[in-house]
Amino acid sequence: MPRYHKLGKIPHKRHTVFKKENGSIHYEQLFGTIGFDGMSSLLYHIHPPTQVSELKGHIDVSPKIAVEHNMQMRALKGFDIPSYDDFLQSRVPVLTNNDVTLHLSKPTSANENYFYKNVDADEVIFIHHGKGKLKTQLGNIPFFEGDYLVIPRGMIYTLKFNTQQNRLFVVESYTPVYTPKRYRNHFGQLLEHSPYCERDLRKPENLETHDETGDFIIKIKKEQMIHEYTYASHPFDVVGWDGYNFPYAFSIHDFEPITGRVHQPPPVHQTFETSRFVICSFCPRMYDYHPESIPAPYNHSNIDSDEVLYYVDGDFMSRNHVEEGFISLHPAGIPHGPHPGAMERSIGQTKTDELAVMIDTFAPLKLTQEAIDLSDGKYHKSWIED
Repeated sequence: MPRYHKLGKIPHKRHTVFKKENGSIHYEQLFGTIGFDGMSSLLYHIHPPTQVSELKGHIDVSPKIAVEHNMQMRALKGFDIPSYDDFLQSRVPVLTNNDVTLHLSKPTSANENYFYKNVDADEVIFIHHGKGKLKTQLGNIPFFEGDYLVIPRGMIYTLKFNTQQNRLFVVESYTPVYTPKRYRNHFGQLLEHSPYCERDLRKPENLETHDETGDFIIKIKKEQMIHEYTYASHPFDVVGWDGYNFPYAFSIHDFEPITGRVHQPPPVHQTFETSRFVICSFCPRMYDYHPESIPAPYNHSNIDSDEVLYYVDGDFMSRNHVEEGFISLHPAGIPHGPHPGAMERSIGQTKTDELAVMIDTFAPLKLTQEAIDLSDGKYHKSWIED
């Protein structure tokens, strides 16, 4: 995140002696990305962050591919997944490639007995239903329905839910997640035409420092394996930190839609970007205001992108028979557009209450067996007029 932040106590100069009250020295850690060339933060620990006391093995969590080369439009009933108490066990991978994996998740409780670190991927966790607190080494972030939680790779965290009926849409990105470049100046500041600004991005607060020793389990994901490590000190023993590399939250309800006299293309909905895919937010907004405008999107061909839509709330005006939690997949190479009757219904309408998250990937997505089990098998025929 190209914005400086700090919490707690830090020394005046980096890489210098920073003493505790008893005269011993804090342990400095550089938490960085892209070698020493990306964004980074400096953390100051009470105990060395390197004290591994036990390795407890690993499990394979690779997505099980059912369709390697997909050329069929699909609709997945996302709310049909099972619920689990465990946050990690609840993740159901449905679509994946070498750049991104998309999961559905229905956890019912918090992770009280372990911490988690994903060193493969940045994570964007969309909170469809539920509220609670993202707890990290760098402080806490309360979250609510409609929040995107953007968690950089390597961040140790846990999610504490205040609710039991939770539904999440989880995006694992194997390249860094940024705000869109076209909305930033060369200093990294979001520009006036951006659909959101820095004050909408909620940074960590309430740094909790745990001076505790014992057995602390951290589950670490690397190369589609989850390794269980036991550390001799609490991972949240940071007394202070500063830098640019930290998690943050952004509410989809704070996205200010860009509209026009005629229908605007999907890039106006872009919320985050990577080098390999984009994340967009379709939010309640006023429709086009040309006197003869057609608010429904025109038919278009996905020549270079697979398009995924996760339906959150409201009546998505270009689709028929869409339910909350549905996922639609429109693969590259096949034109798609509004369902029969949707174009005609949209004419003369002035606003929409639709809410959805879109992922456009620049490489084809593969379907897992879980995705096939959720598929209705009929979506590709839904453009046939009765």
